[in-house]
Amino acid sequence: MKRKPNDRPVIAICYDFDKTLTPDDMQAQGFIQSVGFDVKDFWDDVNKIASEQDMDTNLAYMYKMVQEARGKHIFNRESLQEYGSKIDLFPGVESWFDRINKYGELYGMDIEHYIISSGLKEMIEGTVLGKRDVFKRIYASSFYYDDKGEAVWAAQAINYTNKTQFLFRIEKGVLDINDDEVNSYYKPGEHRVPFTHMVYIGDSDTDIPCMRLVSMNGGHSIGVYNPYTQDKAKVYRMIREKRIQHYAEADYSEGKELESLVKLIIDKLSAGDVLDQQTQKDKEEALHDYSKSE
Repeated sequence: MKRKPNDRPVIAICYDFDKTLTPDDMQAQGFIQSVGFDVKDFWDDVNKIASEQDMDTNLAYMYKMVQEARGKHIFNRESLQEYGSKIDLFPGVESWFDRINKYGELYGMDIEHYIISSGLKEMIEGTVLGKRDVFKRIYASSFYYDDKGEAVWAAQAINYTNKTQFLFRIEKGVLDINDDEVNSYYKPGEHRVPFTHMVYIGDSDTDIPCMRLVSMNGGHSIGVYNPYTQDKAKVYRMIREKRIQHYAEADYSEGKELESLVKLIIDKLSAGDVLDQQTQKDKEEALHDYSKSE
């Protein structure tokens, strides 16, 4: 979807999910316990499978979920969404999206929110956020379901490196994961959401490729840390390694540091757009005057 000259400017805010919008892994908030596992033991088994089979860790956890659910309870889209409905969110998350959207509207800018996560799409869809459709797209791992509706295979497995592909889809407005238009050439100014208008919010090493890509191309990457533990070790390291430009605690409440930071970014982008328009106007006027004098 190539940008037209009179289109409203768009800012894309992209989020990891686990430990970015919620304090813990989504699987650890009900599912793992329901199949009779201690959380640590479950993840230890996942890592063992991945190591022994030379397997992607995300595929390993999805396999483990299918295997452990077998014979214990129905494992389908509806049950995963039900687990998702029990996921706890960080403070302020539920009202965050409306507040940020309204702030963008003050500047005539559209704010779009995207999930890019190694977690499960079905669980995210089951959260209060998923039910309210606050996200333009949820890019996350997901299952293939058989004719009985049961999950039997991975449909998508998203890990830390292939997360970056979705940033290019967002950039060009080619959001369908099977649309190869994403490989087409776009001239400068045709990208629906240039990287300069992207914000990436994440918490850990799995977000670094996306954070780095956004930062290198003029966007803004924000590391968040748990407001309950106040452990800043990861964000400090990411700042030192120039993976992110900013960090804040994962408190999305009104008036908190994260909201102030994102609003400052919106302020900056709006001012930049106004200056760019003035530059173009001045250039066109000067060229027009020059052509008349010839």
